[in-house]
Order: sequence, then structure tokens, then C-alpha cells
Amino acid sequence: MAIAGALWVGWREGTILPTLFVDSQSWWLDALIGIAAGVFLVGFWRVVRERLTSARELERQLAELLGPLERHEIVALALLSGFAEELFFRGAVQGSWGWFPATVLFTLLHTGPGSTYRAWTAFAGVAGLALAGLMLWRGNLLAPVLAHVVVNAVNLDHLVREEEPEPTRTA
Repeated sequence: MAIAGALWVGWREGTILPTLFVDSQSWWLDALIGIAAGVFLVGFWRVVRERLTSARELERQLAELLGPLERHEIVALALLSGFAEELFFRGAVQGSWGWFPATVLFTLLHTGPGSTYRAWTAFAGVAGLALAGLMLWRGNLLAPVLAHVVVNAVNLDHLVREEEPEPTRTA
């Protein structure tokens, strides 16, 4: 996805190194906004998980699919997926076709088999709207990438830590 997004954006802007990644004047503000948006989205998912049995079941299924992950693997997955998806969806698709098609495509590609995945798809729709809004507001990818990385890192960590058995206590 990252390669496709980079090629698409580079072709559209007529340059190998597009300028949509970071604003050198306000990068720190974009970073803070992105991290705050990621924390907000994580909190939103926690509310969803608390209220919907299907969301908890989804987490159980995803944790089973993922298996054990080390922290460095979680960080690497979060960085890679956050950057690649945002470069493709916000940088390439949103930059070419607009925020609505990018959000719809992002949502549709976050589906899975059965009704259990509906919560994930709905969350992806909300997150896609937020990420599209960040891109529109800030004009570069730093805030949406950081928000996406925060969401993926925290949620992946939660999934793999939930599966770990609790230590037994001896008296």
C-alpha cells in the first residue's frame, strides 16, 4: 500500500518526493493533534467494546488470529500499517478523489467475515472520517499517520495482552 500510495501521489504531483508528509513550520502541532486524535479514537473504541458483546468477541477472534507478539513487533506493525494506510487512503485516494471516497474505501477494506466484524467496520468508518478530517484540516499526513499508529499500537497491545494468562498466586 505504501508503495502504491507513494507512486500515485508522486505521479499526481509530478515529483518523486511529494510535500504532503510534514509541514516544517507546524510539525509539532500536527504531531500533538495526531496523538490526541489517536487517544480519542482508542477511548471511543473502549466505549464500544464496553457496550457491545460483538466487539469483545471480535477482539477475542482477532487475538486468536494474531497469536503472541512481542512489543517491538507491535510497534513495527503499528508504524508500518499506520504509515502505509494513511499514505494510500489520505495521501493518494483522498488527494485524488476526495475525503468521501477515501473514507468509504477505507471502511469497506476493514470488513471481515460474519456479523462479529460489523463493530470493526463501523469503527473504521468513524476513524476514517476522523483521519480524513485531520488531513483536510492540517494539509499533511503527519496527524493522520500518528493517530492511526496510536490506535493500532494501543489496540494491538491490548489484544495480545488480553490473551496472556494471569499469573497464579501461591499462598
